[in-house]
Amino acid sequence: MPDERFFETYELKFKALADKKRLQIMHVLTQRGKVCVCDLCELVDMAQSKLSYHLKILLDAGLIRRETQGTWSYYELNATEINGLLSERLCCVFRPSGCC
Repeated sequence: MPDERFFETYELKFKALADKKRLQIMHVLTQRGKVCVCDLCELVDMAQSKLSYHLKILLDAGLIRRETQGTWSYYELNATEINGLLSERLCCVFRPSGCC
């Protein structure tokens, strides 16, 4: 049986996904790859302060990564984490009788 921390980790991830603006941000990152925050503001039509709020939630959940170059931050999807969300790693927790 997974421990409490295991479930808390996934609660954070799914809460991060439960917002249409954050899903839109992730879609842009899927389409464009690594994107500068200044360009991301335009692509999702959002002020940088609001965008920063959403990016922090996605970062804290481990769904995206940030790379800082000078004064600019670039964001990209964390493909490993995204691919793992509905993979055997999580699905087998909810399947009966030891699928893994």
